[in-house]
Amino acid sequence: MKFIKYILIFIICTLLFCSCNNSDGSDTPASSGKTVSLNVYNWGEYISDEDDEEYGLFDVNAGFEAYYKEKYGVEVKVNYSTYATNEDMYAKLTNSAVSYDIVIPSDYMIQKMIANDMLLPIDFSKLTNYSNISDSFKNMYYDPDNMYSVPYTYGMVGIIYNSEFVKPDDVKGESWELLWNEKYAGKILQFNNPRDAFATAMYKEGLNINSSDPSDWNKALAELKAQKPILQGYVNDEIFNKMKSASAWISAYFAGDYLTMAADNTDLRFYYPTEGTNYFVDAMCIPKTSKNYDIALEYINYMIGVEAATSNALYIGYASPNQAVLDSDYYKEMLDYNYSIYDEGDNCLVDAWDILYGKTKDEANISYPYNPAYEDYYKDESVDIQTHVTSLWESLKTENSTELWVHITSAAIVIGVLGFAIRSTYIRKKRSKFYRDRDREIRKQKQAQK
Repeated sequence: MKFIKYILIFIICTLLFCSCNNSDGSDTPASSGKTVSLNVYNWGEYISDEDDEEYGLFDVNAGFEAYYKEKYGVEVKVNYSTYATNEDMYAKLTNSAVSYDIVIPSDYMIQKMIANDMLLPIDFSKLTNYSNISDSFKNMYYDPDNMYSVPYTYGMVGIIYNSEFVKPDDVKGESWELLWNEKYAGKILQFNNPRDAFATAMYKEGLNINSSDPSDWNKALAELKAQKPILQGYVNDEIFNKMKSASAWISAYFAGDYLTMAADNTDLRFYYPTEGTNYFVDAMCIPKTSKNYDIALEYINYMIGVEAATSNALYIGYASPNQAVLDSDYYKEMLDYNYSIYDEGDNCLVDAWDILYGKTKDEANISYPYNPAYEDYYKDESVDIQTHVTSLWESLKTENSTELWVHITSAAIVIGVLGFAIRSTYIRKKRSKFYRDRDREIRKQKQAQK
């Protein structure tokens, strides 16, 4: 009897302990006085990280920490780090011991990560704000079963140019050709990643950006090689300072980032090239390495809430897939205030809404620039194409440095040979003169003895 009594006491205590540790019935950790780390890995300049009421901004990571503490009584610290390209992010996740709870890749990379079993399915029943996401951004080609991703932003790539230095006639056709205009040699920037760089050349040449034919990529490489001598450089986030300071005048980049740059340099203009351009969607995902799945879900849910989503949309400047944001008059007003450019006569030179959505503010329609055409998005490439493109990109990036090394090495060899020859000749002549002088002196001595 005593044994049974002890067993019952043990069971009751265990139940009470579990209840105390999860009194709200969720899987969220209870307050233990310990701070839980949430590791978030995102693009650079891609989250609202400052409090500025004038521009409708607040620090959303700090906001989430406060929200989570208030809701669950748990201290959460968002450890936020950034990457420059999808490929950098992928390499970090596959080759690092670091565990990330949230990543925000682009569409084709999400497709690749799903195929490689790198993501956890998202429990959408926990996302009370998911109804804010437009239906147009659900069941996308890269996540057809709508299991692994929640849209964060979307947009298109275009051409940014400085209207103070670039002649109107050179942009009249609104073509990708501007990136190859030798008139502006040394003032042109190109993407420092193979996907976007090759796409500029492929659109210019009328090629499919998702081509499985290696010869198409070879043609694009030839265009990039022809472009390279007139480039100032290959860039990622460095573009912001270069374009804002006018040290560079022309570049391909994302529409949302253009708005950020133009806010600091009102001479900057933008267009979508007539040959076509690619659409992209960046979305929040939970890697399989996550150690805080439930907190990661809360983070995603918080980010698609109207307050955080609005602040992010205003800070980043990209188009929002969040219908609650688009329906907000506040967002429309602040977007115009933050990014539209007017002349002294109050004439609109750059309409931020038109850049992002292609409609007037009274005709909000997220169907543009979003285009469901499969070819307008980057697809996950076959292993053979990936390997081929990587090889082409490496050859492009190292071509000049290789040639320079060859030239330097060749010059060094020539100089070395010439130096050796000159030294040998000098020594030989010096030695010959020594022996001639010695022989002359010997003859003089013999003559003196006679």
